[in-house]
Amino acid sequence: MSRVTIHSLSKYYGTSAVLDGFELEINQGELVVFLGPSGCGKTTTLRLIAGFITPSSGRILVGERDITHVPAYDRNIGVVFQNYALFPHLSVFENVAFGLRRRKRSETEIRQKVEKALDMVAMGHLANRMPRELSGGQQQRVAIARAVVIEPDVLLLDEPLSNLDAKLRLSIRQEIRRLQKSLGITTILVTHDQEEAMSIADRLVVMKDGEIQQIGPPQRVYAEPANTFVADFIGGANFLTGRVIDNKFQTANGLILAAAHLPPDCRSVVIRPERIKITSHHGSLDNAITARIANETFLGSGRIFDVRLQGGDTLSVYVGAGEDGQPSPGHDDVVLHIPAKDVVGIRDATARAEP
Repeated sequence: MSRVTIHSLSKYYGTSAVLDGFELEINQGELVVFLGPSGCGKTTTLRLIAGFITPSSGRILVGERDITHVPAYDRNIGVVFQNYALFPHLSVFENVAFGLRRRKRSETEIRQKVEKALDMVAMGHLANRMPRELSGGQQQRVAIARAVVIEPDVLLLDEPLSNLDAKLRLSIRQEIRRLQKSLGITTILVTHDQEEAMSIADRLVVMKDGEIQQIGPPQRVYAEPANTFVADFIGGANFLTGRVIDNKFQTANGLILAAAHLPPDCRSVVIRPERIKITSHHGSLDNAITARIANETFLGSGRIFDVRLQGGDTLSVYVGAGEDGQPSPGHDDVVLHIPAKDVVGIRDATARAEP
């Protein structure tokens, strides 16, 4: 288990840059999630760390060891692939034992370590099964056991849950987090699923077009997005454009909002749908705004209301199941309460937050 340091890592195909000057430090025992849309460079970064492809420039260190040009088989890195990549002709036991046999460990050590690894993922009772006899979730557990049995310095997970159904994804995700914490393995997980990333990460690395847009704990990235891309990619978001006047934000349609913090050059704000409350009176609340419900979407866990403000601005409001204030479309006007602390100014569309 070691820290991972990436210095000025770049990968070009011809003149096209997939990564350009990527910089990151991952602490020992930390679980970091690379999050971003398809083609943003997250899987390329993972493959460079694993040694499956060669960087155009830059360095990768695990602890104090420079592994930039070390062959993949000599990096002591465990990898779990999206499609499991189990050997179909080998049993569960032999799939997990494969890496240990390559390292020429004794039969006694192999049996002890394989049995321990399979017990950790609750697969010991299926050690003699073939991969074709397992469900998708069981195959993924075997793949995880195979990756950790070699006691890697770093564990890499490439979209490990994307082929599983929603309920099983939740179960395996919790299993990965439990296992990672218990073993203390420095882990990097790649995903485009924001819910998966937010629930499992110590830190998020949000990527776009081969560049890091923001690094930080999930709660901070969600509450204080560095730019419009991060705000839009992570969770639901309402955007209002305008300008700062007398420490308040005025939208293009003339709506004036109090906000806790607005950068001087702020041209837009983001408001999360669940931060907006629907009430029946103005009172003395911050940003009490008259509005009308235009549409309603049932989600099971709650409802999304599309709300039209006077002046033309439109907001989405999330109301959880069981919460007070669930009006119906077309009814009388309602009042929205938006706390000033939840009106978050965004500096510009491209600004990046520091780690």
